[in-house]
This record gives sequence, structure tokens and C-alpha cells, in this order.
Amino acid sequence: MPTSLVTGGAGFLGSHLCEALLAQGQRVICLDNLETGSLANIEHLRDDAFAFIHHDVSEPIAVAEPLDFVYHLAALASPIDYMRLPLHSLKTGSYGTHHALGLAKWKRARFLLASTSEVYGDPEVHPQPETYWGNVNPIGPRGVYDEAKRYAEALTMAYNRQQGVDTGIIRIFNTYGPRMRPNDGRAIPNFLSQALAEKPLTVYGDGSQTRSFCYVDDLIRGLVLLAESGEHLPVNIGNPGEYTILQLAEAVLAATGSPSQIVHEALPIDDPQVRQPDITRARQILGWEPEIPLDEGLRRTLASLPRNPARA
Repeated sequence: MPTSLVTGGAGFLGSHLCEALLAQGQRVICLDNLETGSLANIEHLRDDAFAFIHHDVSEPIAVAEPLDFVYHLAALASPIDYMRLPLHSLKTGSYGTHHALGLAKWKRARFLLASTSEVYGDPEVHPQPETYWGNVNPIGPRGVYDEAKRYAEALTMAYNRQQGVDTGIIRIFNTYGPRMRPNDGRAIPNFLSQALAEKPLTVYGDGSQTRSFCYVDDLIRGLVLLAESGEHLPVNIGNPGEYTILQLAEAVLAATGSPSQIVHEALPIDDPQVRQPDITRARQILGWEPEIPLDEGLRRTLASLPRNPARA
């Protein structure tokens, strides 16, 4: 039975990863400080093959048993969280990645870093291939997350080249699905919460900025395939279907049947104007591409939410 440790395992993506690994017959150790994760996300995973450790990755990690994989997902991924806790975001990307890599080296485990499309910043190359170095403002308010992930990638490659650790890097594009927090601050949970409450949907700027939305099941499938591959260089995992934020708002209104209106507010500082993955390498190396279109993903996400009593 392979054993995997998942940092950030009680979060949105982490809990889905723990679930997928258990379904494969693995033993899973979930490590989380519960800053943005929740025990509710993993309460259904009570199993002899599952263990939870309450721990912050910015402190050294000690695990007694052998490990085959270390998945490093711990991060403050939502803007409302990394702007609320900027220093902790930087510590998670630096100390946290260093500690997780040290654990993988000690256990001779395969290490997978969950990086992000945010390393491309406000891109001047579109769509974004892994060879693009990005356009990031290191001193802007988003820099605490973007640069933490860029540093984490550099640290991961240094451990691979100098310490011989078996590492991989996944660059995750916008992902959505069940277990996202309603107050997450990102577009899809925001829009769904507002639509179900029949409140106006808040679109920042004129809504012409684009994103590419990947359903969580597709993302996790790609993440596991990359971990099980021998690839060391970064691989984009995301859905290349590109939508404007205004199109997304309209899709949410259609999915929910909500009478909500769309309102516009000022665009946040350094908000990327475009975001779309080039997934050529994922197709070639992993044989991966997304299968779930936006309308189906929204339907599944909506089905996982508690019904609004007023709308029921």
C-alpha cells in the first residue's frame, strides 16, 4: 500500500486529492493547520487508511512512517486570504516548501509542488506555455502569493538538481467544484453565493478580463498522473476553454435560474487581463486533457450546495 502525505489536505483541492488517493487504495496522511481548510471537508474520509495531523507547514514536519509521495498543496490561495495574511503566505511558500521538500528527501519520496498559473502574473504571452517566465509585480498586493509560488518552484528545482530529490511541479489554473468556501473570494463561489441569495453578481471592471475554469475532478486526475510520472519540469493543468468574467456571470445566472442583476465595481490592482493554459505538454507527457465543460461543472457544483430556503 503506497503512502502519501498531503499538506493542505483539508482544503478544497487537498480534500479531493485525499479522496482520490484513498480510492486508489493508498494510505493517506492529511496535514493541515485549518487556517482555510476545514475538518468538514474530510469528515467522510474516516478510514483505517486515513490519518489527520494538525500542523502548520511553516514549522518542521516530522512523520514516523515511510512515505512514497509528498503532495505539497498548503497555501493561502484566495486573494482575500493572502492579503489578510501576507507574511503567512510568504512563509508557507518558503519555509513550508523547504520543510515539505526536506521530508520528501528524508523519506526518499516523490515530491509534487502545487504551483499556480499566478506565476505568469498579468501575462504578455497568450495562451501561457510553461516556457513563459511571466510578468509579475513583486511589490504589488498579489506579490505575496505570486512570488511565494515562484520561489517555491525555484526551491523545488534546486532540491531536484542539487539534492537529487524526485520532484514535479504542477501549475494549476482556476479550478472550481464542491467544497469551495462560499466566502472564498474567487469568481465562481462568489457568483454562486450571490445568485442563490438573489443578490447582485459583482463583476470587477467591465468584465472583459478572461479566465479558464477547470472542474476539480479533471484537475485532480491530472495532478495524480503528474505525480506518478517521472517529469520534473513544470506542467500546466487547466481547462483551455477561455471565458470572460461577464460570460461566467451569465453562465451562473443560467445555471441557477436566479433573477439577480450584474453590477460592476473597480478592478483590483494587478488583476490579470487574460489567463489561458497551453496544455500541450500535459497532453504529450500525461495523455491528459479536461473532460468536463463549464456548464456541466457548474451543474455539479450547484448540486453540492445546500438549497437556499428562500428559493426552495
